[in-house]
Amino acid sequence: MKAYWQLTLAQLRIFLRNRQVLFWTLAFPIFLMVMLGTFLGNGNGISVSIGVVDQDKTAQSKEFSSILAKNEAVQLESSNSKEKALEQVKNGDLQLVVVIPEGYEDMMKDSANTKPFEVPVYYNETNLAVSQIGLTIVNSVVDGISKEKVNYTPSIVTNSSGIEALDLKYIDFLVPGILAMMIMSNNMNGVAGQIAAWRERGILRRMQGTTLKASTFIAAQITARLMLNGLQALIVLAVANLIFGISVNGSWLSLITFVVLGTLAFMAIGFIIAGIAKTPESAAPIAGFLSFPMLFLGGVFFPIRDMPDFLQPIVNVLPISHLSHALRETMNVGTPFMELGSDALILACWTIGAFIVASYTFKWE
Repeated sequence: MKAYWQLTLAQLRIFLRNRQVLFWTLAFPIFLMVMLGTFLGNGNGISVSIGVVDQDKTAQSKEFSSILAKNEAVQLESSNSKEKALEQVKNGDLQLVVVIPEGYEDMMKDSANTKPFEVPVYYNETNLAVSQIGLTIVNSVVDGISKEKVNYTPSIVTNSSGIEALDLKYIDFLVPGILAMMIMSNNMNGVAGQIAAWRERGILRRMQGTTLKASTFIAAQITARLMLNGLQALIVLAVANLIFGISVNGSWLSLITFVVLGTLAFMAIGFIIAGIAKTPESAAPIAGFLSFPMLFLGGVFFPIRDMPDFLQPIVNVLPISHLSHALRETMNVGTPFMELGSDALILACWTIGAFIVASYTFKWE
């Protein structure tokens, strides 16, 4: 037991004394979170940029623009030149351009006029998804004005009831992903590089020559990294709460449990890499080769559901996808631990399976 605690404290001292490791394992994730959160964190939906060219310049045409601007999904820009507005569409700065021709107000006042008055709308064909949303908004405005003009009385009306949904922004999605990324990097990349370096310097060989058991060595490594990951997670969450107001809506016990499971799973993978790699120089590329794709396939920065169908089977196997999903559900939704049992089970299977493989690949020399 004495050797176990000595190794644990030694590992903590090694980590705290290495400023470069401190930066990449703690300061860099916080820096990345703050930068992405600052620029993208407030986004929580689709925004349609619509340019309005008011050629009529009357009270009725201004009312048309004001009705359009009331929609929260619309970013309205006024333009005096039709050609300039169309050029913005070509450059991708606007999704749609609505032109209110001269004579619009006269048409609105002429109750005897039965001929439809055309309002030209130009949209970006290369981004049809957003353009279709914009066209729907413009058509609803035009339809509402038309019905009001002819005193239209509907025979059927809807009784709308609002349902309050979670007001989640990108920063709410990002912070759990940053935690998952930090756990993966600290343990898989960190363990692989450190163990390979110790083997090359003969430290592991000297440990093997003592009465130290392999189980004691591994237990000390696990304990030290669990303590470090727990402290780092608290620091990241504190910074996220201070800057962006992010809080944990679910159980802290569930959050800690998934931090532990993620640490164990990626530590086990790190031991496998350390066993395969002959030198520290080869351990880093192997760890990077595995971790880099996981950043994009594991739901760290982008939702997993948005990925192509042919990638879904691969994504659903990766440990980081289940770790990021479990952390996100716990923090944002407050999902109970029992409802995240599949994520916990897969992480546990990764831990057990990887440690079994590591027991065959790990070498003291």
